[in-house]
Amino acid sequence: MSLLAWALAGLIGLALGLLGGGGSILTVPVFTYVLGYAPKQAIAMSLPVVGFAAAVGAAAGLRRGTLPLGPALTVGAATMVGSYTGARLASYLDGRTQLTMLAVAMISAATAMWLRARGTTYQAAIRRHPLALAAIGLSVGLLTGIVGIGGGFLIVPALVIVGGLPMREATSASLLVIAISAFSGFAGYLGQVELTWSVIVPFAVVAAGGVLAGGMLAGRVSSQRLQQAFAVFLLLLGGYMLARG
Repeated sequence: MSLLAWALAGLIGLALGLLGGGGSILTVPVFTYVLGYAPKQAIAMSLPVVGFAAAVGAAAGLRRGTLPLGPALTVGAATMVGSYTGARLASYLDGRTQLTMLAVAMISAATAMWLRARGTTYQAAIRRHPLALAAIGLSVGLLTGIVGIGGGFLIVPALVIVGGLPMREATSASLLVIAISAFSGFAGYLGQVELTWSVIVPFAVVAAGGVLAGGMLAGRVSSQRLQQAFAVFLLLLGGYMLARG
């Protein structure tokens, strides 16, 4: 891999560790535009990378005592079903359509992050709503399977608003949900595309290192400025992908 690809792998993990999501949305563009893989192959290869990196971050959260397993597993079970289904449905879509859907998801994620950074806060629910969490998880899982993103930008606010979790716990829980969803989606892609493990494994290891670094830095950096900068970057990248068609 090129030096740029190594750096981007670390950035993906860092964003996951700091924000509980967001970074995984960059993995497919890196595999497509930097490493030169076809869109469908890039989506399939991104899933084990995202899954491994998120699992490492979730394990760190469990050790810190910030990972609430109950809500995370409730959402994770639903995303597992949705992600596998989405991956199987993706066989009926061409790669360019999947990239267009990913670009739209990027712009949506950028908007959500920008609003959060501008002071839009999530009011935690007084009590949890498991069915609503499961419905959100199923929807996020479908998106994961079809376009290869973890969906943390949707999972984190859902865990706060519907699950009643504090933001730090929601961030840790989202990593476990992303890991479950990504591995399930990857299972759905097996046999559909060719995989290059000599690229997947080192990319995943570097991304996992970024997650651990992000987890240690969380609380020491301005999350507001980080979200604003990341939102602008996602908006520009999503626009670029749409322009390429």
